[in-house]
Amino acid sequence: MNKLKTVLIATGTVLILSALFLCLYNLNENRRAEEEAESTLSELIAAIPEPTTSAETTLPVTTAEPDLFAPYETTVTTAPPLPTIELDGRYYCGYLTIPALGVELPVVNELSYPALKSAPCRYSGTVSGGDLVIAAHNYSSHFGRIKELADGDEILFTDCEGNQHSYTVISSDSVDGADISSMLGGSSEDWQLTLFTCDLSGRSRVAVRCIIPENE
Repeated sequence: MNKLKTVLIATGTVLILSALFLCLYNLNENRRAEEEAESTLSELIAAIPEPTTSAETTLPVTTAEPDLFAPYETTVTTAPPLPTIELDGRYYCGYLTIPALGVELPVVNELSYPALKSAPCRYSGTVSGGDLVIAAHNYSSHFGRIKELADGDEILFTDCEGNQHSYTVISSDSVDGADISSMLGGSSEDWQLTLFTCDLSGRSRVAVRCIIPENE
């Protein structure tokens, strides 16, 4: 009986220490991601012309439908080209501002696992095509709080030519991790911007849909 009690205590101790280690690891990853994003954002804003209001562009529209739910490690997107700025060997297409969450983040032009550990990434689409999709990890300093956004909240995307594009949140959906058609579904009349991240389970996605206000 005493031996069993000792084993149970030891097992419980190991589990507690493992949970503590995981918690500390996640906190460290969040802090590292926040620091990297802030450092990059300062350089990116300095390199972009002063923001102007939304402007018409002649960027190509994507017709591709990449596998949105493949493991991040193996996902590489082929979104159409956008004006970019290169910083430390990585290309950025602009930066995202979410006033309601006090978040401002650089956006990498093409999604890759290493890039996602530092900043949100453009998964597919363009501003002009009305089908821009931006993905990020659920770090609290990245997209971990986007589920808190409410209808009517403003989202701003400033591209590398200094054009500031304004969007308004219209919904926040939970999409099953295998339901590609629901994530990428909808036309440019339904919404023009999607922000998405994994939920805590990793099996579903939080998708925030946004439209361009009628007065834009």
